Amino acid sequence: MKHFLLQFFLFAALFSTAQPRPSLPQLKWHDMEYYLFMHFGPNTFTDKEWGHGDEKEEVFNPAQLDCRQWCRIAKAAGAKGIIITAKHHDGFCLWPSKYSKHTVRESKWKSGKGDVLKELSMACKEYGLKFGVYISPWDRNHPDYGTAKYNDVFVGMMKELFANYGPIWELWWDGANGEGPNGKKQVYDWHRFKETVKKLSPNTVVFSDVGPHIRWVGNENGIAGETNWNMLDTAGYTPGAGAPSNEVLNTGNENGKAWIPAECDVSIRPGWFYHKEEDGKVKSPEQLFQLYLKSVGRGANLLLNVPPDGNGLITAFDSAALMGFKKLRSESFKHDIVNQLLDKKEVTVQFQHTDSVRYSPTGGKVEVMDYKNNYLLVRFKNIQEINCIVLKENLKKGQRIKHFFVQIPGEDNNLKAYYVKGTTIGHKRILTFPKIRTAFVSLYIPESNGNPFPEVPEMYLLNDQLIEK
Repeated sequence: MKHFLLQFFLFAALFSTAQPRPSLPQLKWHDMEYYLFMHFGPNTFTDKEWGHGDEKEEVFNPAQLDCRQWCRIAKAAGAKGIIITAKHHDGFCLWPSKYSKHTVRESKWKSGKGDVLKELSMACKEYGLKFGVYISPWDRNHPDYGTAKYNDVFVGMMKELFANYGPIWELWWDGANGEGPNGKKQVYDWHRFKETVKKLSPNTVVFSDVGPHIRWVGNENGIAGETNWNMLDTAGYTPGAGAPSNEVLNTGNENGKAWIPAECDVSIRPGWFYHKEEDGKVKSPEQLFQLYLKSVGRGANLLLNVPPDGNGLITAFDSAALMGFKKLRSESFKHDIVNQLLDKKEVTVQFQHTDSVRYSPTGGKVEVMDYKNNYLLVRFKNIQEINCIVLKENLKKGQRIKHFFVQIPGEDNNLKAYYVKGTTIGHKRILTFPKIRTAFVSLYIPESNGNPFPEVPEMYLLNDQLIEK
């Protein structure tokens, strides 16, 4: 009896420290991986990046606006959603908000009867894309900005968004906080803002520097940290100037109290809004693929900005780059060698600890019970040529793996043919390397916070020009 109780309490102690785990909406967010950002508004027509809020409403006039074109291109590019700048720092609303006089209603576009959010939300539904909204709390136009009343205005605007354009999958808060037209700065009521969204749309994931659901990655280059924890400590921090350092946002906190994974925002052009002189500076498909490896390939999501032009259309320059990017991803990750060979019974996946061996004849998720000395071995019946491995964790159990290393001996059994040490894995970790012909691949997990839950690795043969630079 004493022996039984001792085992029980040891087992209970092992799991007594609760680790953060993602909610169901966050798990679904992880699976999105890649989607589009669209910066659109008066800046599109004034050639600015940050408007001053005094731009005449009549400047906004996208005569050929076609949100269905945006969605056709996004869908064809493999993006799974679109987040639109419904209100940037200039305060101009892309919907006819009753809380502002600086909106599409006051513009010449469609004689003041237009509504960009309505058109885009409907188009997203038609094409099976998730609809997201960026709304900046900073407002360089609104006369109440800098007073307590403005928090009522901002809450009212958010209520309009959820009531008229939902479901909204992701709400994006920019933490910028500058002066309004009266020269004052606003004291944002972040708690009230969060509670408003939670009440109106509990399945919406909210982004800011510190979440509450998704965090900024700490740069606008589209690059996550090679160490990238999905957890973050937020006590005492606020979005914007009150956020943790960019370094902390980039890597997360290993023992963070909340599940707040990183999102990598980056523009396909040098700027965020459309500028004609940047038509020749659109990132190439190969550059976008490298960003994919350093964002999605490091456990984060990629939010790629593609700004519509003054006609209200995605240009041919951007569209061509997106289609090329899609082609590279499709060709590169089309044939998972491991799963193909599992179907033919020409590969075994072995999970081992000391003298305890477990096999997975059909792949899938396997729990490794002892995390101190375990390893995962993929053994091929015939020699295979690979230059890419995709590692994954079962995030339903949380993020646990803190140190791994992969060993791939060459065809001649040279154990040093490829050997790499790494830290976190998370949703996905993509490793690329020069081509190797090999009979087996070993994944060792010497350190994890509790039992690790690795998935069977995927393996590919990519074009040599695409391996991570």
